[in-house]
Amino acid sequence: MTAPLALDPDHTALLLVDLMDRIVALPLEPRKGTEVLAACEELATAFRSAGAPVVLVRVERPGVAEQPPGSALAAGLLGDGDIEIVKRTIGGFQGTGLDDRLREHGITTLLFGGIATNLGVESTARAAADLGYELVFVEDAMTAFTAAEHDASVRLDFPRLGSVVRAAQVRFMGG
Repeated sequence: MTAPLALDPDHTALLLVDLMDRIVALPLEPRKGTEVLAACEELATAFRSAGAPVVLVRVERPGVAEQPPGSALAAGLLGDGDIEIVKRTIGGFQGTGLDDRLREHGITTLLFGGIATNLGVESTARAAADLGYELVFVEDAMTAFTAAEHDASVRLDFPRLGSVVRAAQVRFMGG
């Protein structure tokens, strides 16, 4: 995993899953939620600079009058022009209009980061694969409840769905 990955900013979106204070603060492995948040913030800055969409997916618990504290996106993460999607299932596509929003922007490739690797990220990615998107997973911009869960997704599942890269490999065509 050392070669740069050249992405087309006109057809690629960054899709970040469940970067909310209450989730970032959980005990996570193989890296802390704050490390993942920092990596995702850097990716989001690069995508915005390239004119590529940034999609932030967060979860809300269905059927409750009030969401738990820390249920908003991490402070400062949502930028001007970003797309915020609220999901009520593990994955980000079911009943959210996410597919329509991506297609409106001409998106064919999704680059993933977020928490938890094997839950929200993987569930969203599986639906995206079923919908025909090309997938790229940024291994060091994700974490899970255990290192074993993270590793299983990254080593076993994600390579079957798309490409696995590190954040330092992400580049834009012409950049």
